[in-house]
Amino acid sequence: MVSITDIAQKVGVSPSTVSRVMNGKKYVNAEKKAQILKIIAETGYVPNKAARDMVLQRSFTVGIVIPDTFNVFQRQLFSTIERQLVSFGYRSLFFFVKFDSSSEKQCLDRLKSEKLDGVIMLHEIKSPEFYAYLDNTKIPIVSTLCNDNAIPTIKIDDKQAASDGVHHLINLGHRRITMIAGCHFSFGLRRLEGYYQALDEAGIERNEKLVVDAQQYSSEAGMYAMRDLLLRSRDFSAVFAASDELAIGAMRAMLDEGLRIPEDISIVGFDDIDISNYFHPRLTTLRQPIFEIGEQSALKLHRYINGQTDAECTTVLPHKLIIRESTCSATPSR
Repeated sequence: MVSITDIAQKVGVSPSTVSRVMNGKKYVNAEKKAQILKIIAETGYVPNKAARDMVLQRSFTVGIVIPDTFNVFQRQLFSTIERQLVSFGYRSLFFFVKFDSSSEKQCLDRLKSEKLDGVIMLHEIKSPEFYAYLDNTKIPIVSTLCNDNAIPTIKIDDKQAASDGVHHLINLGHRRITMIAGCHFSFGLRRLEGYYQALDEAGIERNEKLVVDAQQYSSEAGMYAMRDLLLRSRDFSAVFAASDELAIGAMRAMLDEGLRIPEDISIVGFDDIDISNYFHPRLTTLRQPIFEIGEQSALKLHRYINGQTDAECTTVLPHKLIIRESTCSATPSR
C-alpha cells in the first residue's frame, strides 16, 4: 500500500510538501507539484487521515470557543469561520462557555484534554489561567473581539462605530438619546464609550438614567430592557442599541406599547445581521463585515499554525452605517 512518505521519496520532497499539494495549498514549486500529482495519479494513492496527521505531527483540529447564548451575529460569523477552516483541511471542536468562572474552568479542562492545532475565540474569557495555558503550550490563538493587543484579533473599531451611530441620531435632531448597552464584555464597554463620545462631541449632557444594561445580547433581553426604560420615563426620542438583536427586541416592546417607529422613537442597532433588513420597519444599523471577519480569522490562524506571522497583531476592518427605515428626523418638541 502506497503511503504519503513513499510519494515524497519518489519525488524527493518532504511528506509535508506532498500534503500541501493534496490540500490545494500554495508555496510548492510548480515542477515538483506536477511530479507529485503525476505519482498520485499513477499509484492511485488515497490519503489516510491518521497517517497524514502522524507524519505532519498535527491534529488538523481547531477549537472554537463559543458563548453559551450563541446569538445570530455569532452564528453567522461561526458559519463563515467553519467553511473557511474546512477549505484549509481542518475539522472543528466546539467549546461552549458561560460567563462565569466555573464554566470557564470547565472549558479550559476540556481544551487541555484535546490535541488542537489552534483556537479561535468567539467568546471573551476573563480567566488569566486560560490564556496562560495557551501561551505556555504555544497553541496559536485568534480572537474576533478581544481588546488585548497580545492576542491576534480581527475586529472593527467598536467605539468609533457606536459613535457614528449616535451621531446619525444627533444629526437628525435627537437630543434625548437612550442606550440599551450590553454587559460583561469589553466590546460592549467600547460601544458604551462610543455612545458617550458622540454625546460629548455634540455638547449633550450625559445622563446615566438613559442607559440600561441588557443581561444578554438577545431579542428577549432587548425587549425587557426597553420595557424597563419605558417604565422609567418616555422622555426620549431615540435609542441606540449595542446589537441588532437588542434593537429588534426593543422594537417589539415599543410596538406592543403602541409607539410608532420611527415617528415616535427612532432606533439604531449594531451588527447588520440578516434579519435587520427584513424586520418591519427595517433597522438602521452599524454593519460589521461578518464574512470578512470570519474569513480573515480562519486565514490568520491557518498562517500562524504554519509558522507565518503578521506584522500587525490586530486587524481593524471598516464598519459602515446602514440607514434604513427605523430612524427619522426628530420632531421640534423632542
